[in-house]
Amino acid sequence: MALISATKTIFDAGAMAAGFGGSMSFIKKLTASSSANLTFVDGSSSVVLDNTFKTYLFTFKNIHPASDAVQFSVNFRDGGSSYDATKTTTVYRAYAAEGGASGYGYETGFDLAQSTSAQHLSMELGADNDQCCSGSMFLFNPSDTTFVKHFLSRFNTSQQGDLSMEHYVAGYNNVTASIDAVQFSMSSGNIDAGDICLYGIA
Repeated sequence: MALISATKTIFDAGAMAAGFGGSMSFIKKLTASSSANLTFVDGSSSVVLDNTFKTYLFTFKNIHPASDAVQFSVNFRDGGSSYDATKTTTVYRAYAAEGGASGYGYETGFDLAQSTSAQHLSMELGADNDQCCSGSMFLFNPSDTTFVKHFLSRFNTSQQGDLSMEHYVAGYNNVTASIDAVQFSMSSGNIDAGDICLYGIA
């Protein structure tokens, strides 16, 4: 079924029509169920994460943690067996509390400087039955062997203290090797539920 606006086809058969930011192709959906991690590996289980596309988009729907006050994180594999690509990143957040307080600022405790640690994308996530995070992350040209591999994300989080918290993360994998796999996990405990979809953008 197609999505049509003002007589123009925007989406049809799961792909975005030309002229609307490039053709977007669905690649893979992973669903968490008390999962230690959700991992996309190029060439495994129908996952494409190579030079087929210059840009990849991950979308996250209702990611719910098993533990309270945890961070939802990403790490990258650069050809070896470990998820430990060296990263440098920057992190901002904005929030508004149910009680009315609000704020905006740089998160010095969550950025990375030439670190192999996982990068937090959604922070202080609540584990109440109605709490979760949703968002998106772009990964640019992961198979390039000359330049760094940039990524950027935006998440809204139902935070443990009953805040609506928006997180903006951007950075790069400072490696010349290709990024051939991406892994998502919680800083502690499992991913209780939620969906992650991967798309390629031509």
